[in-house]
Amino acid sequence: MSELTKPGIEVPEGDAPTELTIRDLVVGDGPEAQPGRVVQVHYVGVTFASGREFDSSWERDRPFKFAVGGGRVIKGWDRGVRGMKVGGRREIIVPPRLGYGKQSPSPLIPAGSTLIFVVDLLTVVGGPAGARPRLDRLVLNLALLRGRGHPVAAT
Repeated sequence: MSELTKPGIEVPEGDAPTELTIRDLVVGDGPEAQPGRVVQVHYVGVTFASGREFDSSWERDRPFKFAVGGGRVIKGWDRGVRGMKVGGRREIIVPPRLGYGKQSPSPLIPAGSTLIFVVDLLTVVGGPAGARPRLDRLVLNLALLRGRGHPVAAT
């Protein structure tokens, strides 16, 4: 992808899928996101039911970092970004059991919501990340408490 811009998200017609659904919109050609590696992404998230945007790293003009497979984000993200390559853009539809389930992490995300994300993989770094993800989790929890959170953070 030559110049990244915030994507729009179109909600598919029909019922929300009950399984994790992954669709590559652009296939990258850089390093691959694998468990233990730290990735940096830009993303937009909407609810399947309303199509309303509930979060976007683009609005903060700040990509989001996390360790793949580290349990710091919802399971749908941990599984959904695996295998992506830098430069890729992927649509990930996350059923409630791999998202927030019956919890509502934000007034913008009703309990039991299926979520749709479009994720751009910007960077992939090395192996296991040691203490860094713990710092990221602390920052995310503080952001959630202040109401500016990253809804993709695991609860």
